[in-house]
Order: sequence, then structure tokens, then C-alpha cells
Amino acid sequence: MIRSKFIAFFIHAVGWVIFLGFPLLFMNKTQESIHNSYFILLSPFYWLFCFTYIFMFYLNAWYLVPKLVFRKKYVSYGFIVLLLSGCVYFLQPFDNLLGHNLLKNPKYNAAQSAPLLVDSSIPNAGINSSEAKNLPFGPLPNQNLRMEDPRDKPTNQIIFIHQSGNIDMVGLFIFILVIGLSIAVSTVQKWQLTEQMVAQTQAEKAHAELSFLKAQINPHFLFNTLNNIYALSVTDNKNTSESIMKLSNIMRYVTDEVSEDVVLLQSEIDCIKDYIDLQKLRLGKKTKLDFVCTGEIVNQKIAPLLLMTFIENVFKYGISKHNNAVISIRITADEQKISFFCQNNIFEKPQNDKRKGIGINNTKQRLEHMYPGKYSLDIDTSNNLFTVKLEIFG
Repeated sequence: MIRSKFIAFFIHAVGWVIFLGFPLLFMNKTQESIHNSYFILLSPFYWLFCFTYIFMFYLNAWYLVPKLVFRKKYVSYGFIVLLLSGCVYFLQPFDNLLGHNLLKNPKYNAAQSAPLLVDSSIPNAGINSSEAKNLPFGPLPNQNLRMEDPRDKPTNQIIFIHQSGNIDMVGLFIFILVIGLSIAVSTVQKWQLTEQMVAQTQAEKAHAELSFLKAQINPHFLFNTLNNIYALSVTDNKNTSESIMKLSNIMRYVTDEVSEDVVLLQSEIDCIKDYIDLQKLRLGKKTKLDFVCTGEIVNQKIAPLLLMTFIENVFKYGISKHNNAVISIRITADEQKISFFCQNNIFEKPQNDKRKGIGINNTKQRLEHMYPGKYSLDIDTSNNLFTVKLEIFG
């Protein structure tokens, strides 16, 4: 935020320095002297020219456009712009700056004070010596008929703010440019602010959705585990206390670490091992379990409970009391990716189980939130096998 404000301030500063420098360059070009910049800077008409357009730029960009244009009050905005153009017409900033600068022109003033060359044989014939050098055909026969410089009109060396009958076309043109540029700047700022608000809203929405998905997963997982321990306690199984300890480890993981966006892969695998150990207590001889973890697991990170959803699904729907079942789970990790594979037999779902499975759908949404474009998920149900292949790229 601070960086963007500094960049905006720097751009405005450079733009106004360039704008303020144009009159100096223009006037120095006409006077052929860089030293006269000092006199221009001391001129009140120079600062009238500068502050007039700076004021109108920020008045339009910071107040008129946001308060009127963006709120569709076009009539009021047009009326105020007409008033501002009337102010430019009255102040005549460019013509006053140009006229005042010419009066301060040393070359012109020297021409004004040069002696007249008078031909006594021709009445009323007199011109400046400097002007006589510049006339292509010499002095004119009658001073009253000679070509006059418009600047030689009688003057008391005083320039009024508004000269009646004069329209400062250049000043009005600059006014139009300043108004148009300020509208563009204000529109771009509003567009940038809108983009930031949209991005922030999407981020907050994604965070809210992710928190909701976690809230759905955690109770779902814990309820199933508690049901398993309840079954052990009812039968007075000797492994009940050990199961409670493993559930305690799982709950500690769920409550302490699942609130984070990512956790260590090792923590996720430890939770999976405790869960599998709890499930083994109820597995019969007809179920064969193959669980393998290989690769560089210590330093890898993953979204919490991401793999657990598939593990839970395997034990929920891949076990049968009457048929042989094979469960295969493999986790492999290296510096570039994390690979997960699980496979189980597909048995007919009990008709009295009306609960809708939300785990896998939620996991797909979490993958989109956490790893957009950085994962591949393949779920296959062919050959009466439910197979999941998941790869997460670093």
C-alpha cells in the first residue's frame, strides 16, 4: 500500500515538473536567453498559470468526478465544468503569461528606448534606429503610415487579469486537456480500487469456504472414529485404552494444526497411521491392508486432512464382512511433488446408509483453493475397484 502511494506521488510530481517547465522552455525559445527563466519564475502570471491548472486538475480528479460523475450527476458536473471554463476565460492564464513576458523582454524594451531616425525633408518621419535596420526598404516616408508592431500600442506597462475582447484559446485548450486527463486519472484509480476490492472479496470468500469445508470434514471424521471406539468398548476389547490414546493424538492434530493452511506432511502421515491403527482393530481376516510411505517426507508440507479424506473413504466403503477385500495405500514424496495412491474394492453400499458423502467433493474444492493448477486428481471406478491417484506439485 505504501509503495503504491509513493509511486503515485512520484508520477504526479514528475508530471507537474514537466508541466511547469513547458512555459520556461517556450519563453526562453522566444527570448533566446536561458537567464530570463529567473524573471519568469518571479512573474505572478507564471504562478497564476501554474496554480490555475493544478487546482482545476485536483478539484476535478478528487472531488467532481468521484462525487458527480461516478454518481451519474452529469448535469451538475457539466454546469460546474462550464463555470471553471468561465474562470479560465476571465483569468486568461496563458495570454497574461505571454504578454507579461514580452513586456519584460530586454530586447524588446531596448527597441522601445532606441532613438528615432528623422528625415527633416519629410515631415513627421521618424522610426527607431533598430527598426530601420530591419525594414527591407528603409524608412517609410511617413511615420503615421509605417507598419506598427502590435506590441507598440500605447500601454501603461500594466496588464490587467482580463483583457476585454480577448479569448485565450490556448488557455482554454490546456483547460480541456487538464480536465480530460484528470477524468482519466480518477477513472483509473477507481478501476484499480475496484479490482483490489474484488480480489479481496474473492480471497475472503475462498477463506470462508475453506473454513466451512474444514468444519464439515472434522466432525465427519471424528464421528466415524468415535463410533469405532464405541464398538470396541461395547465388546470389552482390550485395545480400547490404546484406541483412546490414538484418538487423542488425532484430536490434538485436528484441533491444533488443522486451523493452518498447510502442515508438515509428516504430521498428516502420523495422523493417518493412528487412524489406520484404529481401523485395524475392527478388520477381519478377510481384509488385507498394504500401507507404504517412501521418499523425502520430513520437509514437505500439505493442506491438513487432505489425504485423510480418501483414507477414511477407503475404510468406510472398501471393507466387507463376507467378502475378501484388499486395501492398498501408498504415499511418496520428493522435492518436486507429493504422490498419493489408494485402491479398494467396491462393495454395495448399505441401503440404510442415507448419509451423503461430502468428503471427496470437499477435498476437490480444497484442492482448487489451495493448489490451483498445481495438482492432478484421477478417480477411477473401473474393474470394481475404487482407485485414487493424486499428485501435488511444489
